[in-house]
Amino acid sequence: MQSQVRSGDPAQPAETGALEAIRAALLDQTELVRGLASGRRRGLEPPSYLRVELRYVDLKGQRHLQITEFDERQAHTRNVAGPDAEKAVDELLDLGYGSWHVETTSETLRLRYTKKGKELLHRHDDSREQETSHDRVKQRVLDPAAPFLIELGISDHLGRVKPSRQAKYKQIEEFCKLLAPALDEAIAAGRIAAGRPLQVVDLGCGNAYLTLAAYHLLTVAGHDVRMTGIDHNPAARKRNTRVVEALDWQEHLRFVDATIEAAELDVQPDVVLALHACDTATDDALARAVGWEAPLVLAAPCCHHDIQKQLKSVTPPAPYALMTRYGIVRERFADVLTDSLRAAVLRQVGYRVEVVQFVDSQHTPRNLLLRAARTGAKPTADLQAEYEALVTEWQVKPRLAQLLLPAEPAAGAEVVS
Repeated sequence: MQSQVRSGDPAQPAETGALEAIRAALLDQTELVRGLASGRRRGLEPPSYLRVELRYVDLKGQRHLQITEFDERQAHTRNVAGPDAEKAVDELLDLGYGSWHVETTSETLRLRYTKKGKELLHRHDDSREQETSHDRVKQRVLDPAAPFLIELGISDHLGRVKPSRQAKYKQIEEFCKLLAPALDEAIAAGRIAAGRPLQVVDLGCGNAYLTLAAYHLLTVAGHDVRMTGIDHNPAARKRNTRVVEALDWQEHLRFVDATIEAAELDVQPDVVLALHACDTATDDALARAVGWEAPLVLAAPCCHHDIQKQLKSVTPPAPYALMTRYGIVRERFADVLTDSLRAAVLRQVGYRVEVVQFVDSQHTPRNLLLRAARTGAKPTADLQAEYEALVTEWQVKPRLAQLLLPAEPAAGAEVVS
């Protein structure tokens, strides 16, 4: 039998039955609530999809295993039944996913692989209901009637989102939709320890829409959250504190008077958030998160003036002069270049990075999200060379690189698979 660790104890090396336990849970049509695979196993080919989710649905009187596979842009769903379900599960288990998080009606199983390929299985007693309706009403992540939305003035006293605040509501809801699965993946992969308070920091929190939404979302999901909002605006901080006290959340949610670059914490954060920090403030937020070795970082950049200004005095590499000739084109290209370079820098300091659209442009034109998970992987020589070639060709000096990378590229960078 596989070793079992319960009640939040640290996971221990499992015997050969660990994968069989995951397989049995996934194939249990009456008990499985949800299965999630993510990450990649060291030394194996990365799976075709970033993550996969499994649950059972009832279609035309027969129970099917619904498999939803996610790439960087969309979800791909298929339903299989009978022997095909068993075959599909076996194929997924053979892929190079680095962690499995499986919820049943009675327990949660978390399987991850160490760098040496050992299996670590964690089992935690839990209880929940199975939902197998294929035509279930899609639930909003944030209930419009949530008290914090009413306190913020986003919803009215009847719990309806005000017409004038629909865009703001949609923005923070979509951000939270990306936060929840990213956190699940980080916990399943062992990057964030279970069984202790979850430390979350929102850098440049402003009016704390995201701070409050994240606290509500994660608390409702069952996490014991300790939330810190950091901002240097006295009026916003006073208003935010008043809202938190009205909600009686002050015991676990606090606001700190500090700039992003000067913020000091008494605990190491598990999750660092930054929503629309202006210009290089996003770079400051990312640098602080890296300095704290935060396992999970989600940042939605705002304006990108720094690289835009630099491009005005640059002679573009041939044949790309048209990219900077027209102001509007130069501005949009600077946006793309800035976030591409940010992702490249984060990869060089040990993070796996995804750049995704988190909300439709009709709600906000600043709708890209950098989602970074700390792996600790060393940068490859090819990665460093690719980055150096790009900044050299365009003659730019990214703020994030100045904060995180050495002045000269390191010689003899370690090459990893």
